[in-house]
Amino acid sequence: MGIVFALEGAVAQGILWGIMALGVYLTFRILDFADLTVEGTFALGGCVSSMLLIQNINPILSVLIAFLAGGLAGVVTGILHTKLKIAKILAGILPMIALYSINIRIMKGKPNNSLLGISTIITFWETHFGLDKTLVSLIIGIIFCAIIIALLYYFFGTEIGSVIRATGNNEKMVRAQGVNTDFTKIIGLAISNALVALSGALVSQSQGYADVGMGTGSIVIGLASIIIGEVLFAKAHSFSFILIGVVVGSIVYRMIIAIVLQLGMKSSDLKLLTAILVAIALAIPVIKKNLTKKRIVPTDDLEIQNM
Repeated sequence: MGIVFALEGAVAQGILWGIMALGVYLTFRILDFADLTVEGTFALGGCVSSMLLIQNINPILSVLIAFLAGGLAGVVTGILHTKLKIAKILAGILPMIALYSINIRIMKGKPNNSLLGISTIITFWETHFGLDKTLVSLIIGIIFCAIIIALLYYFFGTEIGSVIRATGNNEKMVRAQGVNTDFTKIIGLAISNALVALSGALVSQSQGYADVGMGTGSIVIGLASIIIGEVLFAKAHSFSFILIGVVVGSIVYRMIIAIVLQLGMKSSDLKLLTAILVAIALAIPVIKKNLTKKRIVPTDDLEIQNM
């Protein structure tokens, strides 16, 4: 029974973290920008939301404000890269480092905040509907993911959304058409980090506390979720199904972690496991391609063999 409860919790957490994975997908796959800012913005979302909750701000409003705070962090990253011409990797690292100190200041010098006894989205549903905390987290995650995927699907079908996608595919071509690619990059980074912060806010409310280090390793977790989702939805061509695949990848990742922990693996080894999972997932397409090449024997080689 222990593993069943662990898997239930993993699914609930996986879908909340899936929102973060969607944010990482926007920069990593669409903008071709490995943005490390997310490690700071995830914690930013949790810190902002928790402090607002302590001030008796409405839980939904606290999440929306955290969303805007994450978007602002993304704008800073975009400006560092586009206007100051700082390399992508450094443009992400600098805000990530700065956000650690900013998050400490937001939480008034404390490294973490407990939400015990504080009204959150989770406790509201528990109190008014009598539902289990895990089930509430799952329902909230499904609602938010459905809304976000629908909005992203619509947005990236608009003119500005299409230009952002084109910028990631071929920036020079887009710029040749007279489009300001600096603006599209900043918008993409803002949306990405806003989603990451939103995820951080929901996760903090779900787990009942916020910590300045809660975003550590989130970029790797996001990449693992994306890659696992791409492997599972390899034949998906619709953008909406690709986004769903990212969330499913996050759930599967959490389930794998839960199973491994139940089998006795130490929690300190989880980062090693994550690195291995990402490496395997990245290697699968390459392995498949090599196997396909070996099966197809060139015509010239067949003629030589017959001679």
